[in-house]
Amino acid sequence: PLSTDRSLVPTTFPMNITPDRTIGSIVAEDFRAASVFTRHGIDFCCKGGRTVEEVCRGKDLDTATLGREITEVLQHGRPTVDDPTTWTLTHLAEHIEHVHHGYVNDRTPVLLQYLAKLCKVHGAEHPELFDITREFEACAGAMAMHMKKEELMLFPFIKRMELAQREGSPVPVPHFGTVENPVNMMKHEHEEEGERFQRIAALTDRYTPPSDGCNTYRAAYALLQEFEQDLHRHIHLENNILFPKAMELERTLQHASA
Repeated sequence: PLSTDRSLVPTTFPMNITPDRTIGSIVAEDFRAASVFTRHGIDFCCKGGRTVEEVCRGKDLDTATLGREITEVLQHGRPTVDDPTTWTLTHLAEHIEHVHHGYVNDRTPVLLQYLAKLCKVHGAEHPELFDITREFEACAGAMAMHMKKEELMLFPFIKRMELAQREGSPVPVPHFGTVENPVNMMKHEHEEEGERFQRIAALTDRYTPPSDGCNTYRAAYALLQEFEQDLHRHIHLENNILFPKAMELERTLQHASA
């Protein structure tokens, strides 16, 4: 039977893990907790707004057991050296753009080249390669447009809000009305890419190359897995840290100018 009674969740956890807490906020507090959610197949980035109780019910897990597993990771794992929750929004946006957008731009052409070669050489024996390639090609196109919208529209406005708060100057009214509008669009697109990589993971048998796979096969699957892991970190930083703080800052600025 599932336990969702808060009294059953130990109070000795190094962080406040209660059934009504969102899993995204837990990972935002300490990214090491992400490994526990990943082990149970729980999406902490695209669907980080769900509560501990909700994900435990969906996975037939006990909330106290999940809390103990997270506690064990935090007590025995290497502590997080640099905490993104302490960064300015400008620093966080620039980190996402330079590190994660840069990663996507760097790895995408390599993966497309690998997958095209695999389809040509192994497609007859492994027709799933064509489905994998179509999925990743769609991801490449969607991510290119998604990142440009962030770099040209959303991130600059977030930086302007932070500058206005620091200088006490007025914030220009954006053409998109409120920051929540592009944020909701970005989160929807994140969810689409998260679901796309779930399909890719299934098609690749969790990135396990076949016994007759060549070095390119192994390299492509390893890179697809790495791409998914980076995508999870990328989306986590936006959905669970940058976006909530940006919306909170906008409300603060609006209240101050009222």
